[in-house]
Amino acid sequence: MFDLHSHLLPGIDDGASTMPEAVEMARLAVLNGITHSVVTPHIHPGRYENDIRTISAVFDEFVEQLNRDDVPLTLGMAAEVRISMEMVEMLEQHRIPFLGELDGYSIILLEFPHEQIIPGSVTLVDMLINRQIRPLVAHPERNKDIIRNFEAVRPLVDAGCLLQVTAGSLEGRFGEPAQQRAIELLEHDWVYILASDAHNLRNRPPELEPGRRVAAKIIGEEESWRLVKQHPARIFGV
Repeated sequence: MFDLHSHLLPGIDDGASTMPEAVEMARLAVLNGITHSVVTPHIHPGRYENDIRTISAVFDEFVEQLNRDDVPLTLGMAAEVRISMEMVEMLEQHRIPFLGELDGYSIILLEFPHEQIIPGSVTLVDMLINRQIRPLVAHPERNKDIIRNFEAVRPLVDAGCLLQVTAGSLEGRFGEPAQQRAIELLEHDWVYILASDAHNLRNRPPELEPGRRVAAKIIGEEESWRLVKQHPARIFGV
């Protein structure tokens, strides 16, 4: 399985805090059937001042450590980017790593504030699409605006965004409202991938299979596998 949203890189955001913890998370990912993982530390101006330079430095160390420890996890590097005007400047300066490419578009993992879909978001999405950058929206089922009103997600879909649901949401790890929204997104055929959004070993581990099994009950076995294999593999580039 392919996991395109994870916070395995150590000491760079609110994910793994140390290299040993990061390695153990990678081991757990492999045990859970994940063969490819894209590390996506936060780029959030004012909170996590990351960019492609800071992420690359830690990424290279992590790859070397996994090789030394014989952990058979194939890594990719990107970022979870908080929507902001600063993001636009960073894109112009080529400081944001993309998840990969799909149908001629660079794919950016885009995060909204947990409380809302901020005004002007669709305008910003339109600007990205015009630049051949397609947003993959991280965990929309956990956004409070979408929890309050499911239709709040429709303008993003209509604008051309792809959606990434957290596998744990389908299990109820983030509460019943987020679980219900995740189910509804699947029922509308609006989910392009499931991802772990792994942050640690305990309550937010790197696993996809339990959520995939829930998805299979809603959209069928074959379609559920597309969310963790074929679709993310296309973005990953294999």
